[in-house]
Amino acid sequence: MRSQTTPTPPAARRIPARRICHGDTFVDEFAWLADKDRPEVAGYLRAENTYTAVMTEAQATLRTSIFEEIKIRTKETDVSAPVRKGHWWYYTRTAESRQYPVRCRCPARPGEALPPAPQDGQLVRGEEVMLDGNELAGRAEFFSLGTVQASPDGRLLAYATDYLGNERFTLRVKDLVTGETEPDEIPDTYYGCAWSADASALFYITVDEAWRPYRIWRHLIGTAAAQDVIVFEEHDEKFLVSVGLSRSERYLVISSASELTSEVWLRDARSPEGEFSVVLPRRQGIEYHVEHQALPDGTDRLLILHNDGAVNFELAQAPASRPAQRTPLIGHRDDTRLLSVDAFADHIVVHFRRDGLPGLRIISSRGDEREIAFPEPIYQATPGMNPEYDSASFRLNYASMVTPDSVYDCDAATGELTLVKREPVLPGPDGTPFDPAAYEQHRVWATAEDGTRVPITLVCRTGTPRDGTAPFLLYGYGSYGISTDPSFSIQRLSLLDRGFGYAIAHVRGGGEMGRRWYDDGKQLHKINTFTDFVACARYLAREGWTAPGRLIARGRSAGGLLMGAVANLAPGAFGGIVAQVPFVDPLTDVLDPSLPLTITEWDEWRDPLHDRAAYQYMRSYSPYENVSPDAIYPRSWLSPA
Repeated sequence: MRSQTTPTPPAARRIPARRICHGDTFVDEFAWLADKDRPEVAGYLRAENTYTAVMTEAQATLRTSIFEEIKIRTKETDVSAPVRKGHWWYYTRTAESRQYPVRCRCPARPGEALPPAPQDGQLVRGEEVMLDGNELAGRAEFFSLGTVQASPDGRLLAYATDYLGNERFTLRVKDLVTGETEPDEIPDTYYGCAWSADASALFYITVDEAWRPYRIWRHLIGTAAAQDVIVFEEHDEKFLVSVGLSRSERYLVISSASELTSEVWLRDARSPEGEFSVVLPRRQGIEYHVEHQALPDGTDRLLILHNDGAVNFELAQAPASRPAQRTPLIGHRDDTRLLSVDAFADHIVVHFRRDGLPGLRIISSRGDEREIAFPEPIYQATPGMNPEYDSASFRLNYASMVTPDSVYDCDAATGELTLVKREPVLPGPDGTPFDPAAYEQHRVWATAEDGTRVPITLVCRTGTPRDGTAPFLLYGYGSYGISTDPSFSIQRLSLLDRGFGYAIAHVRGGGEMGRRWYDDGKQLHKINTFTDFVACARYLAREGWTAPGRLIARGRSAGGLLMGAVANLAPGAFGGIVAQVPFVDPLTDVLDPSLPLTITEWDEWRDPLHDRAAYQYMRSYSPYENVSPDAIYPRSWLSPA
């Protein structure tokens, strides 16, 4: 029970600090809180946590009840959908009361579509444990796996561990034949790595002082890390690098990309000690991605997905030896955003977006085309794990607001879908099995201030009244071109079963409606993200789905910026706001190039340090700098995690 005396919320000390930029002076009374090493900062945070604990004490029983509901519905002992690569099926096991997954494999038999499905807790035929995260973690207070990558021949496994939580991983190599860990040990690596075709070399990434991945190294197996060689270094601070092996295993691929520009370098994976060659030299504002395909006639082609004169991207093809001689394969369309292409021995699969929903198209090497048909009008569909190049099927992931996460194999010749695995949802606390028909999903459209139609996806219990009495949670993100597609959540069921509705506002700044949707919600158009969200909130109330006092807004990270902005913009539109790890002081951060990755953010927000117009625009919406002492704000909750 809550204590009889309501505590006074802690008040942070006010120490005025002036920031002068482009002739504008801003007095920040709480800038001192950014000094995490200052004892007073830790003391203030402890006081906030104590205050929160007291104020939410009465909710302890409810929190416990909801946690138990989620746990009851979740199958903790489970096996992931197996993925074939060469002579092996790879999969992951989880077990009740075990914190970390166990990565396993078993032999694949000729012509076998899938290995035998194991029963709970039982081993698969011929199972080998490659990595047991629980054993690796031991008694460590923190443990995280970075990259985990088997060599093309399945003989070696590269894996990286972090025991400090600083995302500086130690890369190691395990011999999967003998089970022994090789002496190779490489400290301070980043996510991602790539094997050469013969597994004689391993390519990995390191970061600079700003935590920017900028160097690619080559390590020869069996040698000391001190002998490793830098094969690529990115000097432009706006660019981040990555490395991988093409699905065909013909090329090692280095990509260097900023928010607006990219460049790809290739090297024959069969001779890893040579130099990398650029595919197309970088040009400001031009993004491209490269896939390799070995055609049945023995020729090699590069599939180049690019936005050169094609805002929603075009798919081109070019001879592998002459990448500049590209010709269109799928031309640009204003209504279709091309997202990615996956190449196989006899077909390619194109991932795209149209009308706010994703799609997948299969094109055979003979030119036959078909789009994969999905069973629901509102859904999420993405390419799955497809490491096998010479495959007649394509693995994809599927879900909707009422259909749990599902893995399908699609026959490339017929388009027929075969369900491989669906996330199990166990019966609830009262023993009632999960029934998708107990819930209904809708796609509705709000109208923004400038007349733009903004899609909303929502789910609620079947038969929820449209009289404004239902409480609703409205989620938003709207940055970096990231799409927030319809998805399923076991945790969400506890909300829906209590009468809540759940909605996603697909606001500008995301990628749901194509590249222009992103461009219209970034830089000097960022305010569209905020006004779109308010329009969605008002639409839900006007149409009777909920009422302003019964609507909770929620966003995380850049979505937390959205929460802060709408709290200032339209506080009366919400009954409460949940801002998780919120980016509510963007101007202060983006003005400081000494902060990790700030310079890479300038393509997203523009550079307010050197651009007066960018400064003034960000100053106009930055939540921290636009709090009004006269506004009546909704109840808010800021989450640190």
